[in-house]
Amino acid sequence: MDTIRTFAEKVIANVEKVIIGQRNAIELLLTALLCEGHVLIEDVPGVGKTMLARALAASLGVSFKRLQCTPDLLPNDVTGVSVFNQQASRFEFIPGPAFANILLADEVNRATPRTQSALLECMGERQITVDGVTRPLNRPFMVLATQNPIEFEGTFPLPEAQLDRFLIKLRLGYLDPAAESQMLLNLGHQHPIETLGPVVDGSQIPGLAQQVWDVHVDDTVREYIVRLVNATRGHADLLVGASTRGSLALYKTSQAWASLHGRDFVLPDDVKRLAPLALAHRCLIHPESALRGRTSAALIADLLAQVPLDIGKLE
Repeated sequence: MDTIRTFAEKVIANVEKVIIGQRNAIELLLTALLCEGHVLIEDVPGVGKTMLARALAASLGVSFKRLQCTPDLLPNDVTGVSVFNQQASRFEFIPGPAFANILLADEVNRATPRTQSALLECMGERQITVDGVTRPLNRPFMVLATQNPIEFEGTFPLPEAQLDRFLIKLRLGYLDPAAESQMLLNLGHQHPIETLGPVVDGSQIPGLAQQVWDVHVDDTVREYIVRLVNATRGHADLLVGASTRGSLALYKTSQAWASLHGRDFVLPDDVKRLAPLALAHRCLIHPESALRGRTSAALIADLLAQVPLDIGKLE
């Protein structure tokens, strides 16, 4: 696990030259990368969501594309399009931004459901089918999608099937005063992103992701994950609980989180830390419960306090 730890520390130190006070968010993005998963960042405008994605891609030395989602965006604008070449008398495929290593889908909920669905295949199967031809995507491949939780005019809510394809959902939040002051100081002359270069080889990520699977998960911890996910499916306030993909997401992210911190085994605390991020967005709350102010994140927190861990087996 030392290889993964060293890899992560180099990336974190480089990204923090641009993004200050968000070490936890950077670690979570690296966790998703090591799981070859996708991340949904929901937060207010201006907290650094786009800059975080750019800094991560620059640190890894991989290709980066930004897709500004609007209601007039078409599926071909995401996947690519076949154009007839008159000189060659044949159709030629022009790849869309989805063929990058890191795709930032900015304000993804402003795209129409038809365009949102263009992301389903590439997120779930890492391939794109256009005009009957299936093309594999690059590795690593990550979709970083952002959405604004306070503005709903002209938006199209993400369907449950698409939310379920995001490995984790997180918020950045505002900086504390000291970090915000340091950020202003750093931006006094030139934006750090302009000089940020790669510090690791991003092509190593698939190999590192394979190492993550070797992180040991005790039977008791695995059973704890299963009981926790099953508890969401029978909760009175939840219309739909977490999916089987949610169980796998919590399992894999716990392994990746442990490896990032130099461990070759998963602790119950890893599961508890990641459960709200991996499960809450997969749960659909009852409308009556929502009217009472209940949220899926709060319900996951309640379940973490209620579902027991059989500590005796660990000993």
